[in-house]
Amino acid sequence: MGKRVLVVDDEKLIVKGIRFSLEQEGMEVECAYDGEEALEMAKTREYDIILLDLMLPKLSGLEVCQQIREFSKVPIIMLTAKGEDMDKIMGFEYGADDYITKPFNIMEVKARIKAIMRRARQEEKKETPEKVLVCGDLKLDCEGRRVFIAGKEINLTAKEFDVLELLAKNPNKVYSRENLLNLVWGYEYPGDVRTVDVHIRRLREKIETVPSDPKYVHTKWGIGYYFQG
Repeated sequence: MGKRVLVVDDEKLIVKGIRFSLEQEGMEVECAYDGEEALEMAKTREYDIILLDLMLPKLSGLEVCQQIREFSKVPIIMLTAKGEDMDKIMGFEYGADDYITKPFNIMEVKARIKAIMRRARQEEKKETPEKVLVCGDLKLDCEGRRVFIAGKEINLTAKEFDVLELLAKNPNKVYSRENLLNLVWGYEYPGDVRTVDVHIRRLREKIETVPSDPKYVHTKWGIGYYFQG
């Protein structure tokens, strides 16, 4: 594949195992063992994907993720300990694209990386005939990946934007949570579907005047979500 991956974890055995496995796939792997080192590497070099542990010395994974998002859209997969639901939610809020729970199967890690890279390639090739979508007070600039409500820019994470763009481009079409995972994350997602619920909740908090009584992103109970055009 010839892709460059940055692996960030203070547990050297984990890093060694991931590095060996990814290099077997022909990927170029670089490693960092604390948050400051990871941030410096992300600033000075180009990566196709970053695997980022949540608990790191010097700077936490969330801090690193947040700061990387200020200058880069590189896909970031957070590595979290089992059951850290709040941390997963925070990771999405700070701009992570996905998370993998420890202990993980290296085959799952490779599958996720390949799927995210495949999705990124499709994004690059995809032409966007509709560059600006307008619905009431909401304006979606698909080319610039910016969202405005009543003229005020709303700051969305990459995945929040992807979810909104998909729904807005297909108004009144109901997407199940599984469908959204496959279309937005780009693969048969082996984790739980709460990932979608977290993103929808955060999205509503940002674009809806009354999140509990949404104007744009609606719930079809027992089925999924849709955008009311």
